[in-house]
Amino acid sequence: MIITRTPFRITLGGGGTDLPAYYSQYGGFVFSVAINKYMFISLNRPILDDLIRVKYTISETVEQLSELKHEIAKEALQYMGIFNSIEIVSMADIPAGTGLASSSVYTVGLLNGLHAMKRNYISLQELAEEACDLEMNKLGKPVGKQDQYIATFGGLTVLNIQKDATVNVRSANVSTSVADDLQRNMMIFFTGVTRNSDSILLEQSTKVKEKDIKVTESMHAIKEIGKKSLEAVESGNLTEFGKLMDEHWQHKKKISTKMSNAKFDDLYDTVKNLGALGAKISGAGGGGFFTVYAESNHSDIRKSMMDKGLRELRYRIDYEGTKVLVNLFNNQG
Repeated sequence: MIITRTPFRITLGGGGTDLPAYYSQYGGFVFSVAINKYMFISLNRPILDDLIRVKYTISETVEQLSELKHEIAKEALQYMGIFNSIEIVSMADIPAGTGLASSSVYTVGLLNGLHAMKRNYISLQELAEEACDLEMNKLGKPVGKQDQYIATFGGLTVLNIQKDATVNVRSANVSTSVADDLQRNMMIFFTGVTRNSDSILLEQSTKVKEKDIKVTESMHAIKEIGKKSLEAVESGNLTEFGKLMDEHWQHKKKISTKMSNAKFDDLYDTVKNLGALGAKISGAGGGGFFTVYAESNHSDIRKSMMDKGLRELRYRIDYEGTKVLVNLFNNQG
């Protein structure tokens, strides 16, 4: 048996510029952080039959790989040349459709486990690129490159994405004290709304491809705000980071009418009136988690969100990225 653990993430700046429609024309920039909420994937090769078993929100047992409905597992197994006698079980701290990159976290964790099972050594960069290729090219998902890289590398991480899709990765230069302050002041609440982000991402990509002036200018602004956010955090100026989060959200709402709604606007106004410097809906928008940055009145903000039916996600920064927790595999695979 092999068990992998892979972290979810929160975007701190530049979200959306990792989409091919944008970075292929202008280059992308993302500043993101992995958190200690995880996807766990266990792999086993049963010895008494050749069936393929994949367990997630439902349980599938099939004789042929072509019959498998879980498209990521199906594509990953085909890519790795595994066509029978495999069991994959996934469990997660956070459900799908909440804006914290669950599909990419699953992809990275599964590929990491399959490589371990086959005793293949690959670098973190190669693993992230394999996950990107599987989701973006083989499955044709309208996603970017941020999620796979952050899930793979963990930590406070910076991605510079070139027009040719090359990704330069580095760890942000953030002191321990600043990281602690960031964790204390940045609160995350679950809105109770799950959604499929594909339609929002597809709309965003289409508008960028068609050179929609409003959307493209907003994306340019988001990239520059992302760079300023990194500078603010690396210099220890978290007050500026909070203000930039507010500026970021104003531009993000211009990208799609599905990004926000009356409920989320009310949440935003509530925390701002209680002293929050900035806030935003995680991921592509439209639901999921509501991230708030505030340097005071934490208890009042928490109470107001609880009163509105939101549940807080307590977290710490994950610095390890995807990893194999257990490897008891004695078969060559």
